[in-house]
Amino acid sequence: MRHFSYFCIGVFLCIVRLTKTHYTQQWAVHIEGGSDVADAVARDHGFVNHGLIFKDHYHFSHNGVAKRSLNPSVETKIKLAVDTRVSWAQQQTAKRRVKRDFKVQDSDPKWPFMWYLNRGGGLDMNVIPAWMEGITGKGAVVTILDDGLEKDHPDLLQNYDPMASYDVNGQDSDPSPRYDMIDSNRHGTRCAGEVAATSNNSVCALGVAHGAQVGGVRMLDGEVTDAVEARSLSLNPHHIDIYSASWGPDDDGKTVDGPGELATRAFIEGVTKGRNGKGSIFIWASGNGGRDHDNCNCDGYTNSIYSLSISSVTENGHVPWYSEACSSTLASTYSSGALGEKQVVTTDLRHSCTSSHTGTSASAPLAAGICALALEANPNLTWRDMQHIVVRTARPQNLIATDWRVNGVGRHVSHSFGYGLMDAYAMVQMARNWTTVPEQHKCEVTSSQVPKMIPARSMVVLQLQVNECAGVEVLEHVQAKLTIDSQRRGDLNIHLTSPAGTKVDLLAHRPHDNSRAGFSEWPFMSVHSWGESPLGSWQLEIHNDGRMLGKVHYWQLTLYGTETAPLADNIPSKEGSNTIPDKVNEEVLFNTIYDSASNWESGAENRKDVLEVEEKETSGCSKSKGNLCLDKNKNPTNCNTCLDAKGCRQYHWCKLWERRLNSLIRTYNWISS
Repeated sequence: MRHFSYFCIGVFLCIVRLTKTHYTQQWAVHIEGGSDVADAVARDHGFVNHGLIFKDHYHFSHNGVAKRSLNPSVETKIKLAVDTRVSWAQQQTAKRRVKRDFKVQDSDPKWPFMWYLNRGGGLDMNVIPAWMEGITGKGAVVTILDDGLEKDHPDLLQNYDPMASYDVNGQDSDPSPRYDMIDSNRHGTRCAGEVAATSNNSVCALGVAHGAQVGGVRMLDGEVTDAVEARSLSLNPHHIDIYSASWGPDDDGKTVDGPGELATRAFIEGVTKGRNGKGSIFIWASGNGGRDHDNCNCDGYTNSIYSLSISSVTENGHVPWYSEACSSTLASTYSSGALGEKQVVTTDLRHSCTSSHTGTSASAPLAAGICALALEANPNLTWRDMQHIVVRTARPQNLIATDWRVNGVGRHVSHSFGYGLMDAYAMVQMARNWTTVPEQHKCEVTSSQVPKMIPARSMVVLQLQVNECAGVEVLEHVQAKLTIDSQRRGDLNIHLTSPAGTKVDLLAHRPHDNSRAGFSEWPFMSVHSWGESPLGSWQLEIHNDGRMLGKVHYWQLTLYGTETAPLADNIPSKEGSNTIPDKVNEEVLFNTIYDSASNWESGAENRKDVLEVEEKETSGCSKSKGNLCLDKNKNPTNCNTCLDAKGCRQYHWCKLWERRLNSLIRTYNWISS
């Protein structure tokens, strides 16, 4: 009998649970005459008066009425109805209401594994709030310059754009890759899926800009010439908004190479005439030569002012072992890391799916997708507007590097991460109300202190005074064009310090570079002085670590910028506000010039899948050289705040348990709601 009673109670509770509404102990009662009359009515009929809802309407409850009932309390309603003091009374029903939280219900089977998009708490690229506002990249067109695109892949078919596609290698309109036994031409299809894989179709994953159109240019599956690159970079420039490229010269630590005459012209034509004058947006992977101590300033594609150069961040916020540090990197997105850290999920050849896309090859398409979201929010953004927005919204928080610096206008910047992790929602918000930046100007100032010898195992310091720079009052890009003789090019280290005191490494030591070619008017580029004034004394340091004499023949500064500050700098805005969903109520720093006093502290080869074998050492620990504290107290006993060579493993375990605890809390909150 007892079991039957439990069964009945269970059935009743299930019915109540499944029913959209049920009657409660609460009542709304309309009584005129004031609170004294309402109190008397409540007392006479066994209610508790909880006070006014609004004028003459009171919130009552009655403990003698069932808390949950499928039927109203008729007896109580009749008693109130015959009371002449009561004008109207209504027993309240419970209504199902769900929190409009950032819970994306997606049928794609790999969505739960897309950690870089759905971790929350400032540990992803903050795309979900943009999606929740309906921003998915609609109207934007992205093309992948690579080894082909599987246009009939079920996760790409819906968003495939033939007008953004071409086969330069095969000279036809079909960008489909060439298939072989080892799927060597899978790279372009993987990159395309990161941008615009269709959402909620129960296939693989979804792209950052799953409402955008995506195309592919097959140009790496054959001889790559200047003409091939130029044709690819200039394909249908009034239709294509964003060109994403995850390739470049050899990342071997000994190559210095860049675009030829035709490709250079294609860049210039793109930014001046593309998108009907707004300028094509070129997104470039910064390179995977970290293991060989390569420097992306020796790559003329990432080193160009016309490309938005993107580096990588590992799952745990470290500098990846393959990452190249340089002063031309503007920002970063998530990608693969050390052994045990997760990689990127995307489409793969033969209508399949992968969870192992890696390297800066995976970072650039994520950036392209985020830029597509910003373009939906404001299709009038120019190529320079996009770079300005990235600089202002990138988040340095949670990115661990030893070289974080604050530039002359208070922005945090690193050679490994640029201005920080790209933030999709912050970019969308800023793009909506963005005013086009003033016209770009440039001035060139040539040093009169050269030629000058660089002694062996020594250095030379050169000064260049800039007293006027017509049209440039606020800096964007800085180029130091140098001609240097060296018996061993890899022995050179070059540093540039701006008048505001911002010091950048234009070139770090490259142990594999044995070339005697030196540099011939090579334009080393820096974005670290963004927003500073060009006026004052610039200082160039050239270190020669070799045993042979070197010589600097030529030094010219080319300073790009605007005559007046962009409107975003003149009008204090919400640029530094927290756009992260309030899961843990943590404050997030953006690179606004208004929050420099914040309390933040932290420290032609295809670049495809070179990271199939990950390093066994924990990423970032060896590079940190210990003693990297992550809080002001610098407490070495707290494994969540102090990272050193010994505590590195402990730090990761603490972070693991912290994430598990947060996951349990979120699960509990979901069940409670």
